[in-house]
Amino acid sequence: MNAPGFDPDTLERLVPHRLTDDALSRATLELHLERYRFAAAHCLPGRVLDIACGVGYGSACLAGRREDVQITGVDLSPEAIRFAREHYASDRVVFEVGDAMAFSSPHRFGSIVSLETVEHLPDPAGFVAGLVPLLEAGGRFIASVPTTPSVDGNPHHLHDFTRRKLHRLVAPFGFTEIASFPQVQPFGLRSVLTRGESRTKDVRRNLPAYYLRHPGSLARRIASTLRHGFANLYLTVAWRAPGGERGT
Repeated sequence: MNAPGFDPDTLERLVPHRLTDDALSRATLELHLERYRFAAAHCLPGRVLDIACGVGYGSACLAGRREDVQITGVDLSPEAIRFAREHYASDRVVFEVGDAMAFSSPHRFGSIVSLETVEHLPDPAGFVAGLVPLLEAGGRFIASVPTTPSVDGNPHHLHDFTRRKLHRLVAPFGFTEIASFPQVQPFGLRSVLTRGESRTKDVRRNLPAYYLRHPGSLARRIASTLRHGFANLYLTVAWRAPGGERGT
C-alpha cells in the first residue's frame, strides 16, 4: 500500500492541531474521539496495539483514559508517525512506522484497536488474519467501519461495509461480540457537491460518470439515502478472542 499524504484538509487524515474551523471537521474529529473512548472502555490492561493510528491523537486518548495500558501506535506514513512522536508520545505511548497488512511484533497484545481501517485495505480478511496471532487468548479486537456506502464518495475506500458484512469478516476467527457503538453523521448534500468545507475537497469527482461505470454503487447509494437520509453511519464493535478468559 502507498502511504497517504499528510494534508490535514483531506478525508483521509485528521490532524487536530491543523484542523480548519468548520463544522464538518469538528464533528468528524469528535466522532473519531468517541470511537477511541469506546475502545478505551473495552481494552484490557496491558499492551494495546493501535494499528493504522494516523497522527496518534487516538493512541494518546486511549492512554489518557486508561492508566493500566501501554500503547503501540503503528501507521504506514512516516510523516504521520513523525508528527505522532512529536505531539503524542509519552512513557506509555510509542509509535512506529509499519504496514497494517504486514505488521509483526515479538509481543502479543491484550487488545488490538483498528478504527476506520479495513475499508481502505485490499484484503480485509487477510488483515484480520494477520492480527489474530498478535492477540492474546481472550484478548480484545476493536474495529470500526462506515456502514453506509462510502466507496462512491471517498476514492480512498476500497470496500463498502454493512453491520452484517463486518460480522462476516471476523466470524471465521471465532470472536465473540461483547459491545457495539453505532454513530450517525448527517451531511449537507450541497456542501459535499460544492466541496464547501475543507475536508470535502477530495470527494470523488464526476460522480455521474462513476455511477455509470458502477451501477451497483448507485443502487446502494439510493437505497441508503431512502433508508437513512443524507447521513453517514458508522459502527464500532468490541470482540473477545477465543481462548483464556481475561475479564468480561
